[in-house]
Amino acid sequence: MVLKENRNLIIRELAKSLVKTQSLKFGVFKLTSGKMSSYYIDLRLVPSYPKVFKRIIEMYTNIIVNEIGLSNFDLLCGIPTSGLVFASAIAYYLEKPLIYIRKDVKAHGTQKNIEGVLKPGDRVLLIDDLITTGSSLMASAEIVLGEGGVINDAIVLVDREEGGIENLSKSNIRVHYVAKVSELAKELYENNIIGEEEYNAVLKQIEKKDKGFS
Repeated sequence: MVLKENRNLIIRELAKSLVKTQSLKFGVFKLTSGKMSSYYIDLRLVPSYPKVFKRIIEMYTNIIVNEIGLSNFDLLCGIPTSGLVFASAIAYYLEKPLIYIRKDVKAHGTQKNIEGVLKPGDRVLLIDDLITTGSSLMASAEIVLGEGGVINDAIVLVDREEGGIENLSKSNIRVHYVAKVSELAKELYENNIIGEEEYNAVLKQIEKKDKGFS
């Protein structure tokens, strides 16, 4: 049984976890979407910290069980590449089937875009680590839809608040999240873990979102 957790406590714990795993970095970075950013969240580091990884999987499942509902999807789909690590653990935890999108189409064998069993009409829950413009999630959604899958929901750990949720809503996909980046930055700033310059860098990045795919 997955109990509903206090959201403020989750945000506090997740913020500290990003610092502990050195997943939050400041500087100049080019994102997957092609956009430039003054900060970067590298969640690929999380699985190297087993206790943190376990708690983050519990944070995902808390949202999935209490906000989405286990009866509202048939299987999980991991988004390459970071999303697959989290999706695999969540599928194991919830005892749900898993498929995943190939980053590159196989040049041999079956030459499939999707690995795993997807039947027409299957309701698929997309899982990724974070969302910026939503381009990665949308690209994967189109592959699943093209194979006959049905997508109503997606879930990420962090919403970077740069238009991704709005963009996917145009395709009738609801994106759920554990925390917004502004909430995490505020928590770290108010506890003197990051300074005013870093906090403002996050807020300015949100303010200049263009709400379009890059």
